Amino acid sequence: MTAADEIPGRCGREESTIMDNGNSRTRDSRKGDEYHALLARRDAMRLRDQMLAPSRAAEKTKSPTYDAYDGAADQELIVQNLAAVTPFDELIAHLYDAMFERHPYLRQLFPESMEFQKAHLERAFWFLIEHLHKPEEITAFCSQLGRDHRKLGVQPVHFQVFEAALGEALYRCSGGRIGQDVEQAWLRMVRFAAAGMVEGSKRALAEPPAWHGTVTSHQLRRPDLAVIRVRTAEPYPYRPGQYATLESPLLPHTWRPYTFATVPAPDGELEFHIRRTGPGGVSDAMTLHTRVGDTLRLGPPQGTATLDDEQGRDVLIVAGGTGWATGRALLEDLSQRRAPGRRAHLFLGVRTAEDLYDAQALSRLENRCPWLRVVPVISDGPGASADGSVAEAIARHGDFSQHIAYVSGPPAMVTAAVWRLAGLGLPADRIRHDPVAGMVPLPSHAQRTRPTGPAVGHLAEGAQV
Repeated sequence: MTAADEIPGRCGREESTIMDNGNSRTRDSRKGDEYHALLARRDAMRLRDQMLAPSRAAEKTKSPTYDAYDGAADQELIVQNLAAVTPFDELIAHLYDAMFERHPYLRQLFPESMEFQKAHLERAFWFLIEHLHKPEEITAFCSQLGRDHRKLGVQPVHFQVFEAALGEALYRCSGGRIGQDVEQAWLRMVRFAAAGMVEGSKRALAEPPAWHGTVTSHQLRRPDLAVIRVRTAEPYPYRPGQYATLESPLLPHTWRPYTFATVPAPDGELEFHIRRTGPGGVSDAMTLHTRVGDTLRLGPPQGTATLDDEQGRDVLIVAGGTGWATGRALLEDLSQRRAPGRRAHLFLGVRTAEDLYDAQALSRLENRCPWLRVVPVISDGPGASADGSVAEAIARHGDFSQHIAYVSGPPAMVTAAVWRLAGLGLPADRIRHDPVAGMVPLPSHAQRTRPTGPAVGHLAEGAQV
């Protein structure tokens, strides 16, 4: 889950393009800087008020009461009437049209191209619908989302604007065929999600909305893959296995997620492995147009695919492509706090032997970690594995039903690995991975009650509402 099609919520191609008009880019950047500076001053005042009156602030930031919202009832209403508003592309197009018609100034908060954003919002809708019978999961998800959205300049009033635009879009998309009860179910769903986002934003007031970083190293390991090191101006706390969304000044308001490839370093440097997937997008800007000394912005750390505090179980890591970044960080973390007797097994899938772009780091880990067993799975060319796919290799190399598994890489590989592990008896709660666009999720309650839609992805990757 690092670069391009290996990240959560990835659409399959970059949509935003690097602007050639430097004056336009500078003018847009200046507007954005002024807006975010104003919000930073406002947040500082709110944080000061919380510190001066903590009891009053705590009262204002109480968590939503799950029992007060009957998500299951709204889920049933929405699912029964999905045919009137699906596919969601038309609904979302009407939503943004309505929002920008009423509030044109909001357009400047979004990327030049809206395609990537629309795809993220579609996945967000599916996520909410699928989990509506579990409001506590929605609150946890949206709380993190609200924390991340601080970097975008999203304010509580914007959720009200979004809600009004959604009501108009439901009417336009359905031709007025959606009843008042169904419309209200949609609006309650979005209102509940927005409450969780506002809560998450308030809880994060003590941290920066975004961190400013300077590129200290840029190595092009292949024509389409770069290893980039970044040092932030302020300490950046994260856990191995997490990821951050990055913004390049070449593409204002366009954020993409990349996984940290190492454990936190004493010098504060962060490492990312980024594969270019096409011209003009963020991965293109990062791999071919970024140099040492350039500045980037980083959103707060996200993701739950981190090492469990439970030290008794052996670890299985399945990685493909630049998903190796996640595997490397987890193995380095394990090497520092491994319980005696705990072992790890790494399956690293690549297309050809030349795609092992970080072989030296892998070799160092093997040499100093006798408890680690590595199985490279090469699909094509010289040295191709007899195991075929990574999923097949897992099935042939032992019993992993008692392990804790971490999976990262392209959606097809993650899907195959997760399903194979589940079929081999590994419980779902011991298979860790961040949501990946295009992945077919394991069966759940909501899937049995709703029509087939896109695989549920994560909204946090630069998506705005």
